[in-house]
Amino acid sequence: MAEQEQKLWYVLHTYSGYENRVKENLKSRAHSMGMEDYIFDAVVPQEEETETKNGRTKTEMKKTFPGYVLVEMIMTDESWFVVRNTPGVTGFVGSHGAGSKPAPLLSEEVDHILHSMDSTTANYNMDLNIGETVKIVDGAFAGLEGKVTATDDEHGKVKVEVDMFGRLTETELDYNLVQRI
Repeated sequence: MAEQEQKLWYVLHTYSGYENRVKENLKSRAHSMGMEDYIFDAVVPQEEETETKNGRTKTEMKKTFPGYVLVEMIMTDESWFVVRNTPGVTGFVGSHGAGSKPAPLLSEEVDHILHSMDSTTANYNMDLNIGETVKIVDGAFAGLEGKVTATDDEHGKVKVEVDMFGRLTETELDYNLVQRI
């Protein structure tokens, strides 16, 4: 395979929980081994998550893809060797083994991941109870009140039953579109 002379993003598989350590190890190794012209950046995709339980709001960063690190690099035999042999890296995603080089991420994928990291949109977990009355604050049902019929904390969703045109209708909303009454 001919070596590429353009910097592209690749995905590394790591031991779960070691993503930030791998990121720092990569940056350190790139510097100490004189590979700054080939290994440019390492990113652990994260999102800010806000959770409200018992009246307390807590914000923390959650890894978007646990066990994975993105690395921006020019793929050469030397840079591939340095990255692949960084402590905590178990391999490249998209490599077919037997010494084959991995496939880079598409630019649209990278743009989407990096944009979502920069986004200030947070996931809200409100610790809502089934049967609780909430007010919808935004979207097509804004201003309506309804009863919570189901919650999905993992995906930040809540199902609310509202009275529309004299008929009960269930709708699924993001937590940040409802508020307690």
